[in-house]
Amino acid sequence: MAPNSSILSITPLSAPPWPTIDPFLFCVHHLDHYPHGNAAMGPDASLHGRDLGQDFAGKDGWSMYHGKTIPGFPAHPHRGFETVTIVRQGHIDHSDSLGATARFGPGDVQWLTAGKGIVHCEMFPLRQMEAPNSAELFQIWLNLPAKNKMAEPHFTMFWGENVQTLHHQDAQGRATEVMVAAGALEGAQGLPPPPDSWASEPDADLAIFTIRMAPGARWTLRGARHAGTRRQLYFFKGQTLELGGQPVEVQSVVEVRAQDALELVNGDQETELLMLQGRPIGEPVAQYGPFVMNTQAEIHQAFADYRRTEFGGWPWGASDPVHPRDTGRFARHADGRVEER
Repeated sequence: MAPNSSILSITPLSAPPWPTIDPFLFCVHHLDHYPHGNAAMGPDASLHGRDLGQDFAGKDGWSMYHGKTIPGFPAHPHRGFETVTIVRQGHIDHSDSLGATARFGPGDVQWLTAGKGIVHCEMFPLRQMEAPNSAELFQIWLNLPAKNKMAEPHFTMFWGENVQTLHHQDAQGRATEVMVAAGALEGAQGLPPPPDSWASEPDADLAIFTIRMAPGARWTLRGARHAGTRRQLYFFKGQTLELGGQPVEVQSVVEVRAQDALELVNGDQETELLMLQGRPIGEPVAQYGPFVMNTQAEIHQAFADYRRTEFGGWPWGASDPVHPRDTGRFARHADGRVEER
């Protein structure tokens, strides 16, 4: 237990996934320094020695994950929760069993409600053939309450141009920037979450922020709106930081008392944090792989339903489809509506 009354715990960040608290289920930070791309938008490098299809080793600073030609995650099912994907570098090509498909990139946020069942893929095409292809993203799993576990799947894109960022300067002119992916902060308002999301409940107090602080910057994070809300700060880049006067080392996750205003004082390197906040759903969680329900019987039913229906089937010719190299950011929704950026 940390001595500061606003700090409930400080825990070293382990290997991914990072620890989460209700209503969140999973959080991972992918940062891969991919080499130049080849003609197929895979790595222009030998794949010898990699466990293709299950490559999480980070050899040479990057992983193929479940991809065999292009890095990423070919078609896989989900039920009972939502994925929130925040891209910081590189691009993701998405396709799903609803018939939706997209390419999104730095600053964009994808919010996918799996609900009663969806199959999707997330591939990382290496579009640059004359330069390295760094890829960086957060993927966060947000639970659904029991009443919405079997909601209709829903695919939403929050384009970076529309995602609001709070810009703050302290008395010495040192900057703090907070990207508001969900929730609200000092006039910066997150975009409306999907209709069946826990984030759409009026008292869920859900927020997802990324925070970037210049060396020496000071900034006070306001307290949460509701009693019972929980808040974690993931300090993943920088060196040292003070939270409410308590020194914290990089690669730490800190649970703080959400209702307290908390002063952040940065050290002498640029610092970045991820903040996850929400009022707990407070229901039993039964999870097996890609399915998250309330009981083991519901997990068994999810597997049976997937074997029987494949959650609508897979309308794409391959399990790992990608878009042409020169395609820009866009989304084509299941109803045929197209957004182009």
